[in-house]
Amino acid sequence: MRSDNAKRVKKHRDELRANGLRPVQIWVPDTRQATFSEECKRQSLLLRSDSQEAQTLTWLEQAADTEGWK
Repeated sequence: MRSDNAKRVKKHRDELRANGLRPVQIWVPDTRQATFSEECKRQSLLLRSDSQEAQTLTWLEQAADTEGWK
């Protein structure tokens, strides 16, 4: 027999599906891992002298709407 909580969750999910939505599971890096910041730094250093990365950053700076930012 299902618990009341499981029934509510099923009802909610059924309503979402009836509205044309579907569940999607997304896996993201675990920022709590001790190696996370080390890996970020490693990847950033790999891009330091990459010309395409420099072009992308230049474009982002030009395209960004920063009016009113301090």
